[in-house]
Amino acid sequence: MNELNLTIDAINPAMLWGSKNDHYEIIKKQYPKLKIVARGNEVKVLGDEAEIKNFEEKLNQLIVHIEKFQNLNLNDVERILSTKGSVQAASPEQNGQDKGQGEVIVFGTNGLMIKARTANQQRMVNSISKNDVLFAIGPAGTGKTYTAVALAVRALKNKEIKRIILTRPAVEAGENLGFLPGDLKEKIDPYLRPLYDALDDMIPAERLKAYLENRTIEIAPLAFMRGRTLDNCFVILDEAQNATDMQLKMFLTRMGPTAKFIVTGDVTQIDLPRKQQSGLHTALRILADIKGIDIIYLTGDDVVRHKLVRRILEAYGDIQ
Repeated sequence: MNELNLTIDAINPAMLWGSKNDHYEIIKKQYPKLKIVARGNEVKVLGDEAEIKNFEEKLNQLIVHIEKFQNLNLNDVERILSTKGSVQAASPEQNGQDKGQGEVIVFGTNGLMIKARTANQQRMVNSISKNDVLFAIGPAGTGKTYTAVALAVRALKNKEIKRIILTRPAVEAGENLGFLPGDLKEKIDPYLRPLYDALDDMIPAERLKAYLENRTIEIAPLAFMRGRTLDNCFVILDEAQNATDMQLKMFLTRMGPTAKFIVTGDVTQIDLPRKQQSGLHTALRILADIKGIDIIYLTGDDVVRHKLVRRILEAYGDIQ
């Protein structure tokens, strides 16, 4: 009799086995000749070598599905177990989970579907597969940062890159950093909070904590990028309108051979001192015709917050 011992560390075992072990029962029924014992993230299997090999293959397919979509239901389990050979993770449309418009970019926490909700957000999704640098420019509430983070998380889950780096200029928006309590990290974290909020929607808390601790995901002020080469990673510069010419040039020239960069910004919300020019204006002007760089302008039609946000932006003259 052959024995297989596995440790499941890439996903939450509870999602694999089901909330009431219902997935586990289906798996056991699929392999009646095997003795399968699961305790937490440890799995022990006893039985015929060929049966064990098939079981291990199907278990890996279930794990890949969870990694990609952060979700697994009974239909998924039955479909994967009953399909001969390898199987692709099903889209939400195939699972009957989503009948709305827009492409699902990634499955977030608790099965939340993160999708392109407007035409320009979908353009961002399409563009990043063809270009290595993408500028997403638009007013508040158009989902440019959220969509960018979703694209980065998707690339990480699909193992297209090894790391995500999220950065912002630490520029004071009418407030003074020096008066904030705490050490440097505690002073800077409020500026990076929108990035944390997006990640909270897309990655379970325990895994996100692990990613941050082992630097699979790094969130840092723009100044911390100087002197580095950023390769095999997905890098997002948020609030780029608050970067100077030299800062934006420094950031863009950190790019390694296998990196993807997204730069987001709102040219109507520049918090730099009055005498200091935003580097975003310069970059949009001089980089527009370079192959491999795409610029997408989001508008009031892309506002996905409360319906009053668009009216507020119109009143302030940020959108026409």
